[in-house]
Amino acid sequence: MSWSAAVNTSNGVRKMAARFLPVTGFVLAVLLTSGSPAHAVTPVDTLVEAWALDELITLDPAEAFELTSGEINGNTYDKLVRLDINDSSRITADIAESWTVSDDGLTYTFKLKQGLKFASGNPLTAEDVAYSFERAIKIDKSPAFILTQFGLKPDNVTEKAKATNPNTFVFTVDQPYAPSFVLNCLTSGVVSVVDKQLISEHIVDNDYGNVWLKTNYAGSGPMKIRDWRANEILVLERNDNYYGTKALLNRVIYRHVKESATQRLLLEKGDIDVARNLEPNDLEQVVKNSDIKTTSAPKGTIYYFSLNQKNPNLAKPEVREALKYLVDYDAIGEKLIKGIGEIHQTFLPKGILGELNENPYSLDVSKAKELLAKAGLKDGFTVTIDVRNGQPITGIAESLQQTFAQGGVKLEIIPGDGKQTLTKYRARAHDIFIGPWGTDYWDPNSNAETFTSNPDNADTGTNKTLAWRNAWDVPELTKATKAALVEFNTEKRTQDYRDLQKKVLATSPFVILFQQIEAAGVRTNTKGYALSSFGPNRVYTVYK
Repeated sequence: MSWSAAVNTSNGVRKMAARFLPVTGFVLAVLLTSGSPAHAVTPVDTLVEAWALDELITLDPAEAFELTSGEINGNTYDKLVRLDINDSSRITADIAESWTVSDDGLTYTFKLKQGLKFASGNPLTAEDVAYSFERAIKIDKSPAFILTQFGLKPDNVTEKAKATNPNTFVFTVDQPYAPSFVLNCLTSGVVSVVDKQLISEHIVDNDYGNVWLKTNYAGSGPMKIRDWRANEILVLERNDNYYGTKALLNRVIYRHVKESATQRLLLEKGDIDVARNLEPNDLEQVVKNSDIKTTSAPKGTIYYFSLNQKNPNLAKPEVREALKYLVDYDAIGEKLIKGIGEIHQTFLPKGILGELNENPYSLDVSKAKELLAKAGLKDGFTVTIDVRNGQPITGIAESLQQTFAQGGVKLEIIPGDGKQTLTKYRARAHDIFIGPWGTDYWDPNSNAETFTSNPDNADTGTNKTLAWRNAWDVPELTKATKAALVEFNTEKRTQDYRDLQKKVLATSPFVILFQQIEAAGVRTNTKGYALSSFGPNRVYTVYK
């Protein structure tokens, strides 16, 4: 097999052709070659993005629960339905041709499009959809709660989520919910449709292929995953078996590059087409280059730090409130997140039903000291914070270290990569964790469920929300969250979520800092690249 690409040089355009070695070998050799007399140019059939990929832990849709995996999944797997990225109030069909809801609100029936295939060439049927639900429940990884909240369990999933014929999938929920809520949940990555036939060839000890799918691919989306090397590179290729409009590029390469300055240099040289983690200063500088443009979009992602209630000092209500007054929000907004975020202190991002645009906290050392003294900690205390290496997180942690010290709190920073910090956080082994939370589906319950609900606070609890991760035992808020979920009156439901946010502001172990504005630097010869506010960024519509 061979491929060719036109590469611009100072002497014009020359054709390159080479034997097709494994893509991460040959293409990387092209991309990383230095010493040419002119700027490098990436192949015309390839998009190359620099992005911090160190939080990527698994490729299995039933397990993946990170922001980066959300984008990869959104380009490589199909679902029954998708969120309209141009209108967050609309659900659009994906592999479902149509759907109906029973009069009692319990049964959702989906008719699939005809002639669907996986990238493997295997036919895609309703049986694959049912299997995808089943394995998500039985594997029971972090995102499984999106389905278990509808009453799905290992002993009933095959009856509650089943194929009645090759073209029909039926999903039965445990009680009537607003249909928009159910459909929004079905846009999440955990219900990505996987190739049952392919996975069956890789099952070990009844693991539903989980070990194999951590590093492999079994989907049907517009792109397919060709290769992934942790903390190095991830390669997507066009899936020619995709039912819809085929991807315009042959491949998309994500290069793991964490440092903003390095991303900027690569972008300016032409070694990459897109830089995804530019810090404010570098973002301001790249626009001075006529070969580079920028794009941005507000995201459903908020950044926060949280206080583990297993730590006796952090469990004191006065301490939780004091630390909210030991944050220099203004400095963070002006110096650390300019152009990539805006201060936002409530758990629902702007643009979603029930948003509450209130920012009551500001740096107030005197107030914080009063609260710490009331908690019996007049002389302060020492605490650790787990920090993913990279900006703006590291810079914010260092800012917190300085302002905490003004109140007598010694903050020790424990750096690590994304996998290390997330693994520790998910084990409830942290003191303080700082990081992002991305909305799993565009409904207020997505964030309310994780910030205000903790049905079982035991270490063995299966509903591992952020409240659970921080050992915040809140039975009344959990009850209120559930009530808001089934409220059919939109006005009442909106107010319910605003009330929940006010309670979190006042009493919770969550200190919410800002809402992300995702920004990227893009080479001007790259067309159709746009960041999305309401879903994964699409790369299969990009061309050069």
